[in-house]
Amino acid sequence: MKKYIYIAVIVLTSSLTACKKGDLDRFPQTQIAPNLFFNSEEDLALYVNGLISQPDRNSYLNDQSSDNVATTAAVEVKSVMGGNANAQNITSGWSWGRLRNINYFLESYNKAKVSAEIKNHYAGLARYYRAEFYLDKVKRFSDVPWYSNTLNPDDPKLLNARDPRALVMDSVMADLDFAYKNTREKVLSGTPGKWSVAVLYARAALYEGTYRKYHDELNLKSTANTFLETAARVAGEIIASNKFSIYNTGKPLQDYAALFGSQDLSTNPEMILVNAFDMSKNRSQNVNSVVFGDYEQAPAKDLIQSYLMKDGSRFTDLPDYNKISFVKEFENRDARLMQTIAYPGWIRVPDTKPYIQSLNKNFTGYHQLKGYVNSTDASILNGVDFPVYRYAEVLLTYAEALAELGTLSQGQLDQSVNLLRKRAGQPDLNMGMANANPDPLMVQQFPNVSSNIGVILEIRRERRIEFAFENTRYDDIMRWKAGKLLTKSPEGMYFQGLGKYDLTGDGVEDIILIDRSMTIPAEEKKESNSLGVKFMYYRTGTIGTDATVYLKNGTAGGLIVTESATRNFEEPKYYYRPVPQQQVLLNPNLKQIFGW
Repeated sequence: MKKYIYIAVIVLTSSLTACKKGDLDRFPQTQIAPNLFFNSEEDLALYVNGLISQPDRNSYLNDQSSDNVATTAAVEVKSVMGGNANAQNITSGWSWGRLRNINYFLESYNKAKVSAEIKNHYAGLARYYRAEFYLDKVKRFSDVPWYSNTLNPDDPKLLNARDPRALVMDSVMADLDFAYKNTREKVLSGTPGKWSVAVLYARAALYEGTYRKYHDELNLKSTANTFLETAARVAGEIIASNKFSIYNTGKPLQDYAALFGSQDLSTNPEMILVNAFDMSKNRSQNVNSVVFGDYEQAPAKDLIQSYLMKDGSRFTDLPDYNKISFVKEFENRDARLMQTIAYPGWIRVPDTKPYIQSLNKNFTGYHQLKGYVNSTDASILNGVDFPVYRYAEVLLTYAEALAELGTLSQGQLDQSVNLLRKRAGQPDLNMGMANANPDPLMVQQFPNVSSNIGVILEIRRERRIEFAFENTRYDDIMRWKAGKLLTKSPEGMYFQGLGKYDLTGDGVEDIILIDRSMTIPAEEKKESNSLGVKFMYYRTGTIGTDATVYLKNGTAGGLIVTESATRNFEEPKYYYRPVPQQQVLLNPNLKQIFGW
């Protein structure tokens, strides 16, 4: 049985709907009077617990904006790169109701008849939520109005202009610093405490530090190191606490996957914050049907190729690496690959024979395992915990911040990145060797890395692999000013042309690619392989035809292609989003920036 205490959250402040002033002039519908409610620790806890908002297993579907997947979904960044985006049709993100609820608490909590320690703990949590709220706003809009108090409907501050990013982020860091110093370490399981705050503190500092370093348009590069130093310091303090460790039982083919398919993560030493699910406690979530197969997203070949070989060498250094078959590209690779992507020979419950990859137009042929639960038991499917914060992020934040500062040592690399490599059965990353021989493909992808190149690129590789499908890749691309990576249309498996192919790795062909002009025979007339199993037939052609599998060169073979749209990433404009035009009309002081 799970050891989590499930909190019955009473939402005292409603989820405020949009109003003409952007939600900031709305009062809680329950009209909580501070003098009647904010009196005890129970009151403070009840309100703050009502602010809890954690990511869940749907996060395994949130890589659709990045280069990790191909997607058929109406993803905003694809629309933006299509060139038709403007302030009239990009209208999301300018919502302020949650901030109003947070600030209402911060204006009221001091009325409670409790000790300063108790007050500061709950104020710290509220400021943690405010920092999280504003970090998301800055990521999207850069400059946004900073509001530290609630506003009445006639308050002139409702017509404030956008505050500079530097001011807003200084306020975010002040909130996080207060929260880190005042939030209790021991809290109810499943709720954020001191170390959860520390993770967000380090995450925000790393994001802003690298963003300022690489985004010249901000003119804030001179302040980048201050944030990077904070990221390294806070991550280092989490490490020095000895409260957490990488989950490693010496089973490199299982340990990584265990983080994403566990019925109970409460005792896992890597977990800093967990969103727990258990059907018996009316907390359930099943994402199998959308994670696996042909729903909206499919892993891109570029992601598969980023995994190293088992001996630590680069897959992309192999001759004709782009023409290696599905079966061969899984041989002798980083163990995390086969725990993230469905591999040749994988068996899907309740079947007893290896799964044969299903091919479909607009998809890559690869299927995602991370987030998929290989079971048919409803209680198991709905009871898998989600790791909100895990220690692996702390280690990679620590290493990256130090590498960007130019102070990373081999010893620090060994106590961070190399702990993750050890779990996967990979050899250690050596700083000298990495800097002496940086990955030429990654050098092209990240041309703005000018010092400590090899080790920074390898840390970036580790982030991509370790957090694949965990909703981090898009933010990483944005902060590294690598938006051009998104202009490459995602590709899939390689086929040398029409004919029969083995996709299970047993040496027996499973599928037949035929010309799109041909008709797939009726079931009784289909050819069978040497095992007596009928082949799966696919009509093959170029993208835009009525084929069921799109190959780059049609019947002549090539990589599976997923789309034909031209992608353009306009810099620096597309690193940001416009303020919705309706809001600009209501408040003319909200000026568009960066060409919007």
